[in-house]
Amino acid sequence: MDQRVSLITLGVADLARSRTFYEELGWEGQQVESTVFFQAGGQAIVLWGRGALAEDAGVPDTGSSSAFRSIALALNVRSRSEVDAALGEAARAGATITSPAAETFYGGYAGYFADPDGHLWEVAHNPGFTLKADGSLVLPDFSGS
Repeated sequence: MDQRVSLITLGVADLARSRTFYEELGWEGQQVESTVFFQAGGQAIVLWGRGALAEDAGVPDTGSSSAFRSIALALNVRSRSEVDAALGEAARAGATITSPAAETFYGGYAGYFADPDGHLWEVAHNPGFTLKADGSLVLPDFSGS
């Protein structure tokens, strides 16, 4: 299997509300039938109704958007001030700041917000990660050699 992610689909309670939220962040979406697609670098974020996504995946929809899902999406940025700015944009768009920006154990600076459906987003500046001009992330060599 190729080592890559093409699409990240978020199950949402109200497609119009969620589309508006992401568009308030400055993202440009395209609605196709009952989904909304946002180009996100070399991947896409897709919004789709919770029930439809659960049915498509063959799992029950618990109906709870407040439960911790054991996953967080992340936006890495180039500076601490960009972390603060992104969290501010998210709050103005209606996000809940779940963890204000703070120093991290790895020498960076990060905070979290939840979108209207409770999907967690980390906004982080990690001085050990390289961001290319297009925003794509390049992992360092962790082997120490």
